[in-house]
Amino acid sequence: MNHKSSFAIIGAGKVGCALGILLKEQGYQPVGVASRSFVSARRLAETLETTACKDVAEAAELADLVFITTTDREIEAVAGSLARKGVCRQGQIIIHTSGALASDIMAPVRQQGASAVSMHPLQSFASVESAKENLPGSCFALEGDEWALPKVIGVVDALQGRYFVIKAEDKSLYHAAAVVASNYLVSLVHLSSTIYQKLGLDEAQAMDALFPLIQGTLNNIAKSGPAAALTGPVARGDGTTLKGHLKALQKMDWRVSEAYRSLGLYTVGVAMENGSITTNEGASLSKLFLEEGNYEQAGNYCRFSAHETGRTAHSHVNSLRLSNGYTGRRFRYRRYPGGGLPR
Repeated sequence: MNHKSSFAIIGAGKVGCALGILLKEQGYQPVGVASRSFVSARRLAETLETTACKDVAEAAELADLVFITTTDREIEAVAGSLARKGVCRQGQIIIHTSGALASDIMAPVRQQGASAVSMHPLQSFASVESAKENLPGSCFALEGDEWALPKVIGVVDALQGRYFVIKAEDKSLYHAAAVVASNYLVSLVHLSSTIYQKLGLDEAQAMDALFPLIQGTLNNIAKSGPAAALTGPVARGDGTTLKGHLKALQKMDWRVSEAYRSLGLYTVGVAMENGSITTNEGASLSKLFLEEGNYEQAGNYCRFSAHETGRTAHSHVNSLRLSNGYTGRRFRYRRYPGGGLPR
């Protein structure tokens, strides 16, 4: 990859700012910055010593690589604008950084001769500074026009990253896995902290207590893999302890108990995968998590309105099939009379 390649940034948010700064440090040549906020575009342009543009086409016209780092809902409109204004050309690569959307969202630029690629960093960015720190060394999911991928891989290499290539139709599955690993991990830590706060700890004390455990668990996963790293009552087949947990959690908001049950049910499958419990033990624990009586607790229902499920009100019955073929007991979701979730 020629490190003198020119680039433009469209979307001067956390990812766009970090990407622009890091690419300039690696010898790429910035030729323009555009953003919904011209103030943000000018700020980044000053840092990159390039031009702030009020129009996305002006920013992209001279760039070999055009990075669309806007929110997902703006990508299609930006690509359409670039195509309509005639700034796309053969050999130019238009790259968006969305995790959820495939490159075909930018179909208009392909019709005008440019190539389209999605390049999503599998990383979390809380701020511009954290993005600059976390982006190098990250893994990137790439998808798009085959001939353009080597040049985009060159960008990943310049960022000291790793990559894998996926199909456009697999983008939603890829992003779902990323959401579980990042966003839902945050929710899990929040859930655990909330339970500890029920004991009288404040959030800071809860995190001080929990973080060494969290870090140790991550270390074990990195060393042995997720299935082998599993410990605890599900891995031991300890139904008595789990019953105690479920009883204690009845005192808390119903969402806490439901989250614990769902996670426990999934964890049964992990425990059977690593061989720490037998199929019969797994079936027994699954029945515990799906126990019909436990879903009859006052105020602890999963509440869905009829229009959310497409079913007749008060009639929904659901079942869950485990990976080993065992089907857990059916349990009834009760409707909230007003529809939807309780306030």
